[in-house]
Amino acid sequence: MAERYERARGLFEHGEYQAAAEELSVLVDESALEPPLHGTTELRLLLARAYYHSAQLGRAEAVVRAVLVDDPDEAYANLVLGRTLQRLGRHGEARPHLAMAELLGGYAGSGRLPREDPDDGGAPG
Repeated sequence: MAERYERARGLFEHGEYQAAAEELSVLVDESALEPPLHGTTELRLLLARAYYHSAQLGRAEAVVRAVLVDDPDEAYANLVLGRTLQRLGRHGEARPHLAMAELLGGYAGSGRLPREDPDDGGAPG
């Protein structure tokens, strides 16, 4: 599993988001066979980011919402969800998640969370 994760991460880092999403989806599915999902947050967030960057926004939203069910205080998950909702044109729904990302993870104060720009959708990491 570790080798496949590294391969998927490499695909992601090289901008091959669709291929990374396919690999990561299989890994997430396999990890679901061995509950609980404890310890898979990083894996699932990378999957959500791969979906986001490959314009599979509905899938990105579903994955990140599942992460937030398990860990509502996950700052980066709130950021990814907020950015995904913005990109879907659902700015009102995005605001509370972006505010939580700022509150929990300090994304705005450090400059890591750019101010809302409807033109670019504020792509996460």
